[in-house]
Amino acid sequence: MSSPSMAKLKVAGTWAGVLEVEPENWTVLMLREEIAKRSNMGTESINLIFAGKVLKDCTSEEKNSLSQLGIKNNSKILACRVSVEEGKTLKNELLADDERNRRLARIKAAVTALSKRHADGALPIEDFDIELEDQSGKKVHFSETDRQAIMTGLMLHTSGKRFIRKQMFSDALEVLTMGEEAFSLCNPKSIELVDNIPILQIDMVWCYFMLQDIAWLSVAGLRLEKAREGLERAHGKDSSRFRLLQAGCSSELALYLRLELLEGVVAYHSGQFDKSRKFLTSAQAKFFQLQVPDEALSVVMSIGFGEQDAKRALRMSNQDVQSAVNFLVLEREKREQKREDDIRRRNEIKEQKRYGVTPLKKAVDLQKLTELVSIGFEKELAAEALRKNENGSQEALDDLTNPEANTELQRAIESRKRKRQQRATDATVEQLVSMGFERSRVIGAVQAGGSLEEVMHQLLTHPQADTTAAADDSSNAHDSSGNNNASTDLNANDNACAPDSTPTNPAVENLSPDTLGIDNSNEGPSAEQRDLEMEDEIADELTRGDALSDYNIDVTQEGDAINEYLALLDSGGGNGKASSSQLSH
Repeated sequence: MSSPSMAKLKVAGTWAGVLEVEPENWTVLMLREEIAKRSNMGTESINLIFAGKVLKDCTSEEKNSLSQLGIKNNSKILACRVSVEEGKTLKNELLADDERNRRLARIKAAVTALSKRHADGALPIEDFDIELEDQSGKKVHFSETDRQAIMTGLMLHTSGKRFIRKQMFSDALEVLTMGEEAFSLCNPKSIELVDNIPILQIDMVWCYFMLQDIAWLSVAGLRLEKAREGLERAHGKDSSRFRLLQAGCSSELALYLRLELLEGVVAYHSGQFDKSRKFLTSAQAKFFQLQVPDEALSVVMSIGFGEQDAKRALRMSNQDVQSAVNFLVLEREKREQKREDDIRRRNEIKEQKRYGVTPLKKAVDLQKLTELVSIGFEKELAAEALRKNENGSQEALDDLTNPEANTELQRAIESRKRKRQQRATDATVEQLVSMGFERSRVIGAVQAGGSLEEVMHQLLTHPQADTTAAADDSSNAHDSSGNNNASTDLNANDNACAPDSTPTNPAVENLSPDTLGIDNSNEGPSAEQRDLEMEDEIADELTRGDALSDYNIDVTQEGDAINEYLALLDSGGGNGKASSSQLSH
């Protein structure tokens, strides 16, 4: 008698019979292999059909077993022979889907990791920081929960736009959907004046349009309604607030052109032809307004600006040459200021890494540190007080002015210096031992002092007796002193050395933490299990953009689509004859 977990499948086609399987444990691939074996055929030569659908060798956890696909006792499976080429094509498609899903999962994981590490007050392990700015370049502040959700949404939106530029609209749509989910976690009141969400909605509908799938029609209409409402909240009536921020520039024209085109397309396919013509006519007027005259372009370029920058400036300045030049000069000044701010912030991050993180993994507040130093406290000690007290100025001041607490702060600093110094020495020893040098000789050479090159030179050129003697002497000195040399102004959490603060113990001077293999994981954010390639790709994409990147749209495709749909309306679409299974463009 069959086990309760077993099921009998009725198979027909290349092999006919009844096959006993465990639906909870069997996958499509296992079933395909079993039927292929019984058919004396290769696995790639068989298609399995159930309930009118070809079964794919799914790898996702949601649909990995036969039972999750709805296959149960007495289900009927049709096994069909396919050509080798067809089998290879199917396999390649599945592999491509699997790779695509893995890449999308990597993007989401990398974005989540970056947003957590760059949360407000956190100490990033990179030498850059991700901050939220408004359209004028000023930093904006949200609650920690909202900040992380907004950062996640913005980074996913940026990744989605990258896929759009590469014409990979299905991938873009999936990433943009993730971004929409991230934004949905924010308090609605926190983001009601933010235009990123309406722009994301427009980008999603643009993907629907480019994928030519009318099945998205009703969803597209709802998204565009939300987008228009959101833009009006963020930009003001007729973009009045936005233009005030942009000193009168018409930077938003291309974005509204795309919005009106999509509204016209949705109205057309919904049979609302008068409404469609209204949107498309308005979009066409904006398209003409955005066309850059050759003469104006030539004048701006003659001043020394590149073609793309000149076109962008003219489009955003209503083709007025003087306004375009002013715009470009201002943009250049902003970029220069941004570079200076980035350098300053990188230097701040390096300094913060020297002090470590608070118990809640926040960086030491440099402004509060400056205030304590300005009233006479030693910087390293003040940083330790702030670190210990979660950046509480009054609590830190109390510890600094209390003799017993002050002594404990100094002891903690010295204790961690010794530990970091010893870990650095141990790491150097292990590094050199792994190169094949004898451990006792390595210990002597390292403790004798010098850079890595000097230590290696000593190991390669000096006889064993000398370094062994040095090891004994250094070992005795270390045992008697318990301190083994002074260290620099490192002040961090109770564990490893900060990445940008190499100890100056003579034995390890000039050796970077990477060379030494120092574990930094407990002094700040963990550097383990990071997808460096994907994180770098996302960070690089973020550095490409600026406050007006979302509005810098090449409207060539939009112009062609406007003409096409107006032609459809003129040819009879407006009389109710429009019908299509696809969104043509």
